[in-house]
Amino acid sequence: MTLTPIAYTQIPRLDKSLISRASKSTVADLHEGLGAIASRQGLMHTGMRPVWTGAKICGQAVTSYNYPGDNLLLHVAAKLAEPGDVIVATNGGSAQGALWGDMITYYAQKKGIAGAVIDGAARDTGKLREMAFPVFSTAIAVSHPEKRGPGSVNVPMVVAGVTVNPGDLIVADDDGVLVIPPELVAPAVENAEARAAKEEAFRSKLDDGSSMYELLGLQKDVEACGLQMVENTWRDAQ
Repeated sequence: MTLTPIAYTQIPRLDKSLISRASKSTVADLHEGLGAIASRQGLMHTGMRPVWTGAKICGQAVTSYNYPGDNLLLHVAAKLAEPGDVIVATNGGSAQGALWGDMITYYAQKKGIAGAVIDGAARDTGKLREMAFPVFSTAIAVSHPEKRGPGSVNVPMVVAGVTVNPGDLIVADDDGVLVIPPELVAPAVENAEARAAKEEAFRSKLDDGSSMYELLGLQKDVEACGLQMVENTWRDAQ
């Protein structure tokens, strides 16, 4: 990362139809679709939560690195963002100086921005809920933010434990926030769609009387772990 405050005006663009497909999948399905390593690398820590229950986000990241207690560069990011983009901002996770509030929400909503992911504080949460604008944050605090800088826009940065590059796909729902690099979006979406279809087929079989134990083929795993099945109560076995 450069030591000089800088704002790049563009991000790499994904095909909009692919983003639309991703928006129909859950974070859980996309997480599983990424595989064992990439899924863990891309999942923000559990302190990143929706400001209001039911919030969902899917769009490309416009990143904003802010000095603690300041949100000047977040406003630069909002100015540069295009409809469908997601503002991803950090000040290192400090609750000092709320990065996001109701007025920037009003502007973002009018502009068609898809949502905001804030590693730091959000405020005016009642209004954000009323406006139904999806915001995820690691803190809620009304602390006043300055607008002096320094900071940068559309540079790689660490957000809630995950490296986020400008243009990464951000998918968020009640289960958390997932960051997907552009080159992994297509396979993640395909795998997520296949997983959702498989689970739908499972539901039909469960309706017909099958058990999860049977459908998942767990008998071999139970045998492999050495589990002993005792036909009695634990008291009677003493």
